[in-house]
This record gives sequence, C-alpha cells and structure tokens, in this order.
Amino acid sequence: MTSITYSPKTPINWGWKVDSSAMKADDAAIKAALMDVATPLYLAKNGLGMGVTNATASEGEEVLAFAQGLAPEDLGDEAFKQQHGVKYAYHGGAMANGIASVELVIALGKAGMICSFGAAGLVPDAVEDAIRRIQAELPNGPYAVNLIHAPAEEALERGAVERFLKLGVDTVEASAYLGLTEHIVYYRVAGLSRNADGSVNIGNKVIAKVSRTEVGRRFMEPAPDKILKKLLDQGKITAEQAELAKLVPMADDITAEADSGGHTDNRPFVTLLPSIIALRDEIQAEQNYPIALRVGAGGGIGTPEAALAAFSMGAAYIVLGSVNQACVEAGASEHTRELLAKADMADVTMAPAADMFEMGVKLQVLKRGSMFAMRAQKLYDLYVAYDSIEDIPAAEREKIEKQVFRSNLDDIWAGTISFFRERDPEMLERAMNNPKRKMALIFRWYLGLSSRWSNTGEKGREMDYQIWAGPSLGAFNIWVRGTYLEEYQNRKAADVALHILKGAAYLERVNQLKLQGVQLSPVLGCYTPA
Repeated sequence: MTSITYSPKTPINWGWKVDSSAMKADDAAIKAALMDVATPLYLAKNGLGMGVTNATASEGEEVLAFAQGLAPEDLGDEAFKQQHGVKYAYHGGAMANGIASVELVIALGKAGMICSFGAAGLVPDAVEDAIRRIQAELPNGPYAVNLIHAPAEEALERGAVERFLKLGVDTVEASAYLGLTEHIVYYRVAGLSRNADGSVNIGNKVIAKVSRTEVGRRFMEPAPDKILKKLLDQGKITAEQAELAKLVPMADDITAEADSGGHTDNRPFVTLLPSIIALRDEIQAEQNYPIALRVGAGGGIGTPEAALAAFSMGAAYIVLGSVNQACVEAGASEHTRELLAKADMADVTMAPAADMFEMGVKLQVLKRGSMFAMRAQKLYDLYVAYDSIEDIPAAEREKIEKQVFRSNLDDIWAGTISFFRERDPEMLERAMNNPKRKMALIFRWYLGLSSRWSNTGEKGREMDYQIWAGPSLGAFNIWVRGTYLEEYQNRKAADVALHILKGAAYLERVNQLKLQGVQLSPVLGCYTPA
C-alpha cells in the first residue's frame, strides 16, 4: 500500500505548481512535512506516485491538493487570547485543594496559557499566599483563581471574593454554581467602570463553568436587579456600577463542562457544546452586547482528536483538568499521579461530594486503586437513612469507625469542632442544635480529608484517596502509550498542552487533504507525541 493516494470526486485546479525535484515521497519526509504544521503543504504527482513539498514554484508539477499552514496558536478564538493575554486558546481548569497548584499556574502562564489556581477547599490565608506567589512570577498574568459555589459554607465564598478584590485578582473561574449568588455578582460588578469613550470597562473577568443551560443563562444575562439593589444598599457597589452592570453579561466566557472529573453532570460535549452555543446566540440577539460572550469546551478532552472536535464545533477555547493532574507540576502525590497515569476510560465512577454532601451532589473520581467511592456512598446512605449519629445501629457505627474513620465518632466530632471553629464558625453553630447537620459534618470529615490525603500522599490511607478524574484521562493514557509521555514523571503541563494543540492542528491538515480526495496511510493519518 502506498502512503498517499489521490482520487477526488471533483478535481480542483488550484493554479499552483511545485518543483518536482523538491518533492518528497517517502513516509518519513511526508510525516515531517505534515508535522511542520505552520507551513502550507502541497501535494502533486511525482513520477508514478505522489509527493509533497512545502513550497510552490513558478514551473513544475500542478498542485492537486494542499493543506494550509495551521499553528497551535491559530486554533480558537482570537478575542479570548487577546482579552486574557495568552498565546493559545487553552485553559488549565481549576482542581480544588491546590491540585491546580501554584507551580501548574505558573508553568502554563509562562508558556502563554491561562490556568486557574485550585483555591476551593483551602483556608483563606493559604489562598492569599498562593495568589501572592503567582503574582510574583506572573506580574502581568495570565492567571485565574477558582471561585467555587459553596451553598453549605457561604462564609468561604464571601471571604474568597473579599480576598480576590483585595489582592487585585482580575480573573476568576466560577464553578459548581447552581445559580447566581451575591458574592459572584459583587466580584463582577465591583470591577466595572466607564471608559473615556463611554463604553463599559470590565475590570473583573469571569470564566463560568456550566453543565446546564439554565445555569448558563444566568451567567450570560446581566446581573439581576434584586442582587444589585442589595449590594447597592450595602454600599459595596456604586450607583454607576449598578447601572453599568445592566449593560454587560455576568461572564466573559462560558465553559461548557461535559463529562469531567470532580463536579459534573456527565454530559457528552457533542450535545452540550452546541446547546450552550445556541443559548449564547439567542441571548446575544436579545442583549446585543458590544462584545459577544465566548463559549469554550471542557470535560472529555484529553486527545488531539477531542480538541479538534471541540474547535470544529465552535469552541472558543478548550479546558483540560484531569490530564493536568497527572503532570509533575500538579499538587498531587507521587502515588496519585502514578495511579492516574495507569487509568483507563472505565476506571472512573461517581461519589458523594464533600462540599454539597447534604444535597446529594456527586462528583467523578478514580475507582481503580481506591475504595473511596464505595465508602463515601456508604456514609451518604447512612445520612439519608438516619436522623442522627445516635440513631445509627451499633453494628453499622462500629463498622464505619473501624473501616472508614479508624477512630471513634465522638473523637471525630471533637476534631470537626476545632476545624470549623477556624474555617466557618457559623456552620458549626448551626450544627450544634441540629443532629442531622452534625452527622453531615462528621461524615464530611472523611470526604474532605480523603482528597487531602491524595494530595499529600498520606501513608496507610492509599485506599481512601479521593482522586478526581474523568474518562478523558484514560483516553490520554491510551494515546500516549508507547511514547515518552506514558511515564508520568515525563509529563510537564505545557509540553502536554502543546502536543494536544499541535496534534489538533496536524489532524485538521489531514482532514483538509481528505476532503480533497487524498488518502493517507494510518501512520501518516495520526499524530503521536515525539
């Protein structure tokens, strides 16, 4: 079988010619020409077969097909790159408890990509320290910080916004929101001012991660009057800012979050992304914003094929999280990164979420090598079945004390009191006279610490590690099998991102050739990291 065949339905006369002496016909040379993604590629007859070259000539063989030059930085929306000051339409998504670490944010930022620091779950002082370290290394950005919706711990969300405003954080990634809160509205509106030409200057940018159209709508529309009035009455925003808020959407970018690690509704992005884009178009027609919102894609993207699919469907940018967690810069332990690097697509499952435990919200975690999902579900089942710790049958209580907590529940409660006394005294006060809420806080002790054990590599707790991951990680592992990226010690976040983007550009060039009747051998039709 020859490497290239040409059988178009309707041949096109491009009017270009190439020097036959400069043409290459062997697999290695053709692969190299395709890999030079930023340079156009031309295909013509070369004797009895076909050959390629990267340059046209005044005389020679007629060009039969070509692939345009397409560099990784050409993919995605230019407005996204300009607004965030990045070279690539790539966003490293937030992963809580500092898994999306300071080192990860800095590494991607210095490579021309924006990444969100995983502030969720960390105490305010730790978040502030991390932000200052990032700002020292990236004084002009790009970086973002995660702002997670915390319905059970409102004080944390409020405190995070206050810190962000104090420290001059100008971009947040809003995640896990079920609707708008006054805290996210305050952050957005507090950064509004009027330019000299009368237009609205948006000082605080919001990238909102959503899985449902009803939530997406809230971020695509202007801030609600009810919340604006409340903030105005509190003196947190000015009258002018309240008026300007009616002219802009609540977010600059909307990430359609599909089947991801962590909080997820397990949506396939081939159905979610078009729905969110259609909603954006509908609201843009209603509101006529001077600058239209951009829609990106996250969840399920771990290969060049998936990245190209997202861009081809209209994504302004792509978001990766699970794949980055296995990289050397991530705030995950050696044991966790090794497990992640061996995961397959089916090695994930759903488990109760610590921050929304009482609501029954679930997130996606790695099940291979950990019993966290099963043990967390057992705790949730007990929470639903009983009204207090005291109501749990003695045999069941003894079992979870021995297998899950490895301690008496009374001792766990004492530790929980100390924890929430520092973190959220209001939450503790509400639980003191509510046995059901007290039980939830005790159970959340395990769910909360299990992710930290994974990050720090807590010895003896390996089977309790809560490791957030989506099936995209398994797809990535399959793609890099047999390459240097198979070993997790070799995975550097910026390098991985560039391979995915370059691979997407490579495959787009292959598709362009196919549309013109060119058939390539399998070795030429795929992109492999090298």
